[in-house]
Amino acid sequence: MPPATAEPLTPERILETTEEVLRRFGPSKATVVDVARALGVSHGSVYRHFPSKAALREAVTDRWLAKSVVLLEEIASAPGRSAPSKLEAWLEALFAAKRRKAGEDPELFATYTVLLGESSGVVDDHLNELIAQLARIIAEGVAAGTLAAGDVPAAARAVFDATGRFHDPQYAADWLSPTITAEFEAVTGLVIRGLRA
Repeated sequence: MPPATAEPLTPERILETTEEVLRRFGPSKATVVDVARALGVSHGSVYRHFPSKAALREAVTDRWLAKSVVLLEEIASAPGRSAPSKLEAWLEALFAAKRRKAGEDPELFATYTVLLGESSGVVDDHLNELIAQLARIIAEGVAAGTLAAGDVPAAARAVFDATGRFHDPQYAADWLSPTITAEFEAVTGLVIRGLRA
């Protein structure tokens, strides 16, 4: 019987394993050696795909954040829905995704928080993508006459900032409050009413 061939070492396989290692050890204790050990390869093999621990951690975070961006993009580009309705659904989906990630995947959420503190380019790109989605929704509302904004990019940034308590990781502890849903609805309702034409 021929020997079993090992699964090829690909960036995707390394990222999946890194997620598992981060969940097991946390962002401060997980090392590239831990990832290599879990893969059954040398740490040099991992470094051939990712030049540093920081690059590997950023790639994992980018992959993880991309999952929520897809859902938000579906809302932002959904046809046949009014811009105010899209805006409300988008803000609800963002809040739900952040709460879910903080609760169901605390180790990767902690990694995201570490990267945010380091002002990582991955996090900056993610935030810019989210604000760009908001800007598209607001611009659509302005064009349809359902929303009013003289400076659409500034309005998008203001909406993002005004709702920060419901998506910024520094407020994750607040998301466990029994009144957080009512508080979210009050803030988003005020924001959307403020933008209505």
